[in-house]
Amino acid sequence: MSESSRDAVLARIRQGLAAGPTPLPPRPDFAAPVHPPLSSADVVVAFAERFQQIGGEFHYCETLADFAAQLAAFRERQQVGAPYVWEPDLQAVLQAAGVEFRADETDFIANADLSLTSCEALVARTGSVLVSAATGSGRRLSIYPDQHLVLARPSQVVAEIGDALRVMQERYVASMPSMVSLTSGPSRTADIEKTLVLGAHGPRRIALFLLEEDDATLDNEKVLSS
Repeated sequence: MSESSRDAVLARIRQGLAAGPTPLPPRPDFAAPVHPPLSSADVVVAFAERFQQIGGEFHYCETLADFAAQLAAFRERQQVGAPYVWEPDLQAVLQAAGVEFRADETDFIANADLSLTSCEALVARTGSVLVSAATGSGRRLSIYPDQHLVLARPSQVVAEIGDALRVMQERYVASMPSMVSLTSGPSRTADIEKTLVLGAHGPRRIALFLLEEDDATLDNEKVLSS
């Protein structure tokens, strides 16, 4: 290194030292929310919007009769048979509504085109349905059939995934289910040549029927929320 180059380097070092230490980056506000506000102050509206954005089919039902009519219309559009329903409380709801269903596992593997289950919670942030193996539907009914239907109540909607997990902790305490899953839209993959394929690892369609809380035809509130 020539003398002039050495002097230039030392001059830059002295200049840098004279300016003092580099200011520290601003300290993050760890109390501030990580996510932006939801699309609506009403978590039910926010869930419905997000659920549809990710490919879910949303149905709002004011009464049990309304639910029965919308379910019949769905089956007619999709040309599918009666849903498999294995949860006793959910079967009671369908019986009260006069809705046909398949309660046993007869020919399930060959004919599992449609299932209907309850859920543990609905997450507004992601539009996800939280299901678990603790219900009578077990692990299979939300995964194996070609189309998955969910019946839920507005009181089951929470804002964040953390809120849904706290619901699970409070409900099951030390006996957590062997499987807890967040279902976010229909099953999909684009692993092969970046071509989107639905139904690759689970149902290719998910539809949610949200039944109002004040439906007087249902006197067993734990049917959908416990």
